[in-house]
Amino acid sequence: MNFAQSSGSQPGRLGPTRRTALVAVISGIGFGLARSARSQTERRVWRIGLFHVGLDHVPPALAGMKEGMRALGYEEGKNVVFDFRNLADTDDARSTVADFVRQKVDLIVAFENQPIRAAKDVTIEVPVIMLHLSDPVADGFVASLARPGGNITGFTGSGEMQAKELALFKELVPSLRRPLLLYADDDPASIRWLVHARDAGRNLGLQFVERQAHRQGDVEQVFAALKPGEVDGVFICSPHLRMDFHAFILEQAAARRIPVVGYRAAWVEQGALFSYSVDFYAVGKSGMARQADKVLRGAKPADLPVEQISQLQLVVNRKVATGYGITIPQSILLRADRVIE
Repeated sequence: MNFAQSSGSQPGRLGPTRRTALVAVISGIGFGLARSARSQTERRVWRIGLFHVGLDHVPPALAGMKEGMRALGYEEGKNVVFDFRNLADTDDARSTVADFVRQKVDLIVAFENQPIRAAKDVTIEVPVIMLHLSDPVADGFVASLARPGGNITGFTGSGEMQAKELALFKELVPSLRRPLLLYADDDPASIRWLVHARDAGRNLGLQFVERQAHRQGDVEQVFAALKPGEVDGVFICSPHLRMDFHAFILEQAAARRIPVVGYRAAWVEQGALFSYSVDFYAVGKSGMARQADKVLRGAKPADLPVEQISQLQLVVNRKVATGYGITIPQSILLRADRVIE
């Protein structure tokens, strides 16, 4: 087409024919760019690296997060790839983060303290969403809950739970006097939990039998050294021990007919007396999926407040209680979100 000035038009101004043609060209270019951008977005495959330390279980928040992201339009294998790794120890966690960085994942999801620590130590570039039930500020993972300030955000517990758990334990087992308290002196979170547990224990009239443990072998030695009747309950005062060795601890305690405070509902299903904790599946589905979507759309973790999980559920195992000769008080049954028969 000839874009020469049409007859009757003023110098320096486009005539009607030329102006119409130019608008059509510009519109075509704009439509082409928009279509290209949409096509690129549709073709984009997001890569999410997820990891956890503790081989005896898979974090239930993982399945919840996947379901929540499906509802937001992320189809596994089509526009998102979940690379989940369940690991044995902190060294594996650090090498896994380095591998995620080399692979240029779009997002890292760290379940619990050891993976979060590894992510913080290895990368300040890749966005990280954490699920952390201790104190992420005290542990140095974020500057504050309201303003994380770095590449990490996510979810944390509603506060130190040791006093509430022990109060429920005492209410469930009024004869409770000498619980075994397992902790790890090389874990700052465990030491904080220990202080809270001691304070709560004094108020409840408990005399803890305190024992340190770091590995499964330590746990085995602690239980093997117990004399019959030396302890009348088990309370685990370490995120690491709760996450990595809960099945083994339940096994050791059951062999000696000692009730255990569980960390989450799955523990109670496996033989713990009760748990008062977060519904991890729900947090993954309604919370972590939403935050992941925001990050993949361009939000920076530094600008996303760490959200405190306030909704807790009480789960009680009546079958275990009966086996130990424990009668669950009606006050507990009325408050329980779930009773396992």
